[in-house]
Amino acid sequence: MNLDNQKLLKEKIKKRDDIIVLPGVFDALSAKIAQHVGFEAMFQTGYGSAASLLGLPDFGFLNAGENIDNARRIIRAVDVPVIVDVDTGYGNPLTIWKVVNDLIAYGGSGIFLEDQVWPKRCGHMRGKEVIAADEYIQKLRAALAASANKEFTIVARTDARAPLGLDEAIERGKLYYKEGADVVFVEAPQSEEELREIPKKINAPLLANMIENGVTPTFSADELKSMGYSMVVFPLSGLYASAFAMKTIFSDLKKNGTTKNSRNIMLDFNEFNELVELSKFMQMDEKYQS
Repeated sequence: MNLDNQKLLKEKIKKRDDIIVLPGVFDALSAKIAQHVGFEAMFQTGYGSAASLLGLPDFGFLNAGENIDNARRIIRAVDVPVIVDVDTGYGNPLTIWKVVNDLIAYGGSGIFLEDQVWPKRCGHMRGKEVIAADEYIQKLRAALAASANKEFTIVARTDARAPLGLDEAIERGKLYYKEGADVVFVEAPQSEEELREIPKKINAPLLANMIENGVTPTFSADELKSMGYSMVVFPLSGLYASAFAMKTIFSDLKKNGTTKNSRNIMLDFNEFNELVELSKFMQMDEKYQS
């Protein structure tokens, strides 16, 4: 991980003069694809990690070890900042302190830390509960202590909108920023009006979450920038697209015994080998055998 890239990410967040677009990645290959097409930072999605590693929904099944090990592989696969979804921190303030230290050691560039009750669930699912703001602040302080003097970004996420209302979510966002979070993320506003209200009430770098057919209406990065957001994450677009492509191809194969009708949504042998840099390793292999 290039430390200069981490520093540039934090500087861009502080300036708030442009919007940072983060694609959601869920394994080393999806991370390499995101870097290959030109993204300068990315987000490891917990939802996507649970789906790809376990074949399960984002419903509290993914544990700390599984998630952090997946983060380690993703971070090693790319040269750009990776911000990691660490859910609720998987325990008490000491647990989140260790999680942040581990991610810094692996080269991680930041975290999303939320205030849900554990076991948590996707922010766009019904039935969410949140812990007391004071309890969350202790976790946030531990994360900040672990990342002190490091180019590490803390995104404080509140899920209070659904169980407690937008006003409480906004108050929590203000409080979390005052405590030292770099970015505030009010999860799952339920209308365009709510999306616009948040930047009017919270004077901080703000993140918007765009999930296709989630509870929040989706907007482009430019539209969100005009509303007052500094970051936007599209956490599941790659996951949903890859799932659609595989389902289409496997259905075609099962029905017809061939994939020739689905080639338009596939990379071919050579294109894929270019993506994973086969030629570089072939050259290394030849060098060390000569």
